[in-house]
Amino acid sequence: MPICDAFRPRIAAKLQRLYGRKSIQVLARLDDVIDRLGPAVMPRDGSLYGPQTVMMITYGDQVQCSGRPSLQVLNGFMHEYGLEKVISGIHILPCFPYSSDDGFSVIDYGQIDPALGDWDDIDSLARSFGLMFDFVINHCSKEHAWFQAYLRREAPYTDYFIEADPEADLSAVVRPRSLPLLTDFETADGTRHVWTTFSDDQVDLNFSNPDVLLAMIEILLLYLTHGAKAIRLDAIGFLWKELGSNCMHLPEAHTVVKLLRDVVDVVAPGTVMITETNVPHDMNVSYFGGGDGDEAHAVYNFSLPPLLLDAFLTADAGPLTRWLGTLEYPGIGMTFFNFTASHDGIGVRPLEGLVPPERIAALADSVRERGGHVNTRRQADGTDAAYELNITYFSALGDPAGLSPELHARKFLTSQGVMLALRGVPGIYFHSLIGTPNYEEGVASTGQNRTINRRKFGIDELRTILADEGSAQSMVFVGYRNLLETHSAQPAFHPDAAQEPLESGHPSVLVLLRTSLDETQRVLVLANLANETIGVAATVGGRYRPVCELLSTQPVSGSEYELAPYGLAWITLV
Repeated sequence: MPICDAFRPRIAAKLQRLYGRKSIQVLARLDDVIDRLGPAVMPRDGSLYGPQTVMMITYGDQVQCSGRPSLQVLNGFMHEYGLEKVISGIHILPCFPYSSDDGFSVIDYGQIDPALGDWDDIDSLARSFGLMFDFVINHCSKEHAWFQAYLRREAPYTDYFIEADPEADLSAVVRPRSLPLLTDFETADGTRHVWTTFSDDQVDLNFSNPDVLLAMIEILLLYLTHGAKAIRLDAIGFLWKELGSNCMHLPEAHTVVKLLRDVVDVVAPGTVMITETNVPHDMNVSYFGGGDGDEAHAVYNFSLPPLLLDAFLTADAGPLTRWLGTLEYPGIGMTFFNFTASHDGIGVRPLEGLVPPERIAALADSVRERGGHVNTRRQADGTDAAYELNITYFSALGDPAGLSPELHARKFLTSQGVMLALRGVPGIYFHSLIGTPNYEEGVASTGQNRTINRRKFGIDELRTILADEGSAQSMVFVGYRNLLETHSAQPAFHPDAAQEPLESGHPSVLVLLRTSLDETQRVLVLANLANETIGVAATVGGRYRPVCELLSTQPVSGSEYELAPYGLAWITLV
């Protein structure tokens, strides 16, 4: 399976931009990699991108049972509760042997962590769900064989990592953590100062060395061989380093994304490439490319989680509505990956320019009041600033004064109903599916704020939680299933269907109009952000007549609809 003539000039041009005179040899080697490994990749039987696409984000060991591989237990849980009927895909967070960061310090990209299972278990999951693999491309564990060979000063690995002079001016480099950029390591020929963007256990790979790029492409093809229908490019904005720059979103990083997109299109057309860049919105959407559609198919919609949370905690839909009105969609087949929660915290950098700094500070205070924590990052001036809010989304939507289980579940489900109704592909973190509260015991155990949102369950424990019909968790689980079943049947919720945010006439009500691609269905989305009953218009400027509220299946008559406290409605219009 050599590179076809249609892609060869495109790939050659990108390699030329990255490696100059070396690019001819690199292209020949890439040809060999694709010819050798490409034939093992199974043809795609349809893209994840479609009207019924809903992704669940989960750890491979999210659900556990003693003596059984966790991936088998997870697969069994999904089928036991019929979730394969409402969830089309699973984003498996890094499921490889690792040394820290719950999987993101990868020791071996080519193995499944034995505690989770093996590649057969991955293949079994792929028979029921479209899989998204986490491609931890920026760095590896210091225990990885490549870095251990580097420490022994063995060729070719001496050039697989990045060294820098600690006396050099590195102040312009964007820092995602309040940690040192360089880490000292003792090697066979003395101390070396190695680039470690995220932690001293996560050593950055040197992509200015084409050997590294080709090695990582081999790993990418392995994931495609095992059924990956989507590839998440973790921390991709940090990929390329150039002294004197901020080492963030450099043109070479974009070129690598475009190159990987070309490789995937050669080997497995229909595979979705998605970039993870937890940064202000204009930087985030730059990964759609320059308008020619040759970069990411989807980008994480990082501004949504904090804006939606802010809207509920202030009962003010204004900033969220205005932002939705500014969103530009890149074209058919490219979209946002919408989510409210993930394995990480709720990033606040994506709020920059969207709400005033004092409102961001108030949001952080509200999270602390609800038992959460705030992680910081090091700025160029040496000071620390809030980077992410560490709290489960369910607990973030609680109230220090207390809410009944029923009202708390309703408030949370309305937030999820807004996310599901937005234009794009929805992603649901496992803990959102069941309304997990803050895991304070985990934070105390690990000393890591992010553990608050990374609880793991024994299968019997989880069954007991979901069987308690009076609990908020059971109400969330049942309510979420209803949301998903209803969502999947609506043409107006296709990722490419038109979206129009509207003025509600009330500051605490969010209003959206979704229209199917063929204009045969219109759905009016109404969400009450306040703890009071509010009556709102159920029409759009008199243009359409309400017919039915989809979630309750009740007919709607008249031009006004009464929303319960924290209520949600999806109303069809004609």
